[in-house]
Amino acid sequence: MVHLRSRRSLALAVPVVLSLTASLGFLPAPASAASGAAGAVRAADGQNLSYVVNTRTDHRTFESVQREILRNGGSVVVGYDRIGVIVAHSANPDFAARMRTVRGVDSAGATRNAPLPAQSTTDVGTPQVLGAEQVAEAGARATAGQDPLEPLQWDLPAIKADKAHEKTLGSPDVTVAVVDTGVDDTHPDIAPNFDRAASVNCVSGKPDTTDGAWRPSASESPHGTHVAGEIAGAKNGVGITGVAPGVRVAGIKVANPNGYFYTEAVVCGFVWAAEHHVDVTNNSYYTDPWYFNCTTDPDQRALVDAITRASQYAEKKGTVNVAAAGNENYDLASDAITDPVSPNDGTPSDRVIDPHACYDIPTQLPGVVTVAATGAKGLKSSFSNYGLGVIDIAAPGGDSTAYQKPEPPATSGLILGPLPGGKWGYMAGTSMATPHVAGVAALIKSTHPHAPASLVKALLYAEADATPCTDPYDINGDGKVDAVCEGTRNHNGFYGHGTADALAAVTW
Repeated sequence: MVHLRSRRSLALAVPVVLSLTASLGFLPAPASAASGAAGAVRAADGQNLSYVVNTRTDHRTFESVQREILRNGGSVVVGYDRIGVIVAHSANPDFAARMRTVRGVDSAGATRNAPLPAQSTTDVGTPQVLGAEQVAEAGARATAGQDPLEPLQWDLPAIKADKAHEKTLGSPDVTVAVVDTGVDDTHPDIAPNFDRAASVNCVSGKPDTTDGAWRPSASESPHGTHVAGEIAGAKNGVGITGVAPGVRVAGIKVANPNGYFYTEAVVCGFVWAAEHHVDVTNNSYYTDPWYFNCTTDPDQRALVDAITRASQYAEKKGTVNVAAAGNENYDLASDAITDPVSPNDGTPSDRVIDPHACYDIPTQLPGVVTVAATGAKGLKSSFSNYGLGVIDIAAPGGDSTAYQKPEPPATSGLILGPLPGGKWGYMAGTSMATPHVAGVAALIKSTHPHAPASLVKALLYAEADATPCTDPYDINGDGKVDAVCEGTRNHNGFYGHGTADALAAVTW
């Protein structure tokens, strides 16, 4: 399997066989120990790194800490005063350690190991692009009321989205933001529902509202475009249909041109969503460079702190944050996990982490909806992470057709969605499961427009179809158990509260 860096790192992008502000106060710069073998981050002299400095939120402390950043060889990129997070750059190798001694600083740490700008060496994979003949064949099978490629979307009936669409397509007053690699808003499946005002480029950690800044370049991953279409692909007689084809979708670009999702960008994304009345965010990634951020390490603890503040700020403003569980078939509720990929912008090591003190962010942060993936047979996808008490809900993310083959007329066990440049293609991963849940959350918000985030989440779980443990789970049929599910029919480690249900979302 080829792993795409977006749940990336973990969606699977797949060749053939799954092989995958205003009111916030963006402040200008004032004038003039690790778990495992990786060790704490220290910049070499002359290497400019990015940092987050987390402070108390009172104005006096916030201003004082910014002055201390300058005194310690740093420069302020942007300050988010309402959550007490400052993004800074510095080439001082002792910058983070010094800032942690400053009065009013709760935590501080480097957001990366590689100097600015970081260069990715990760293979992002290539989606399986639909050819003209496949498009024509699918269109010939479409029935009245279906978009041309809808016959290939086994995932819609799997969550009863096709039945939900008979009642409503969702409200244009609801916006889902795709926090990702960028969204091609010119795609015919996305353009009718695109929310320009809620879209932005947050890659630097500071909002860039230049027209089109949220789009991926030709050399960047199509991941965000695919996700956006899964959520809100318009029911307009073209291409595919989204789970909530009547709601609005925005692009919040947080992945840099080399494919990294760094903390400063993710913080910016959540804050932007909070301040622009976004109803749901879709987060199909993990925050680089650490797959798991250990709170025993001062740098990693600062990253957890910063993104927790930002995501909870968004939720308090009414945003439901939905995130992918990951694609390594890890039991996230176990006592130990070997993480072989971190730091992915430095020198990775096989560090053994404690999942109770080390977190995949944002998916394991408080309040975030954590999504596992299922395949065309409704079973946990072979790659999907799991864990009792960690997984909240499940939804179609695809799987190898050899493991879970859909019923005709669908031909692939992967998930079909739009790609930049007016194309369509297949991808798979918990990245693809997450937009199904985000779409169902958007339908709930459409049905209950005044519901706070807490109620939307409660309904999402209560309306899910109870899905019992798969026991034994031998997905490849080789006679060996591939994962162990714990829990009850209504709450277990594979499917959480169950499989998302779009019809219930528009009925209750």
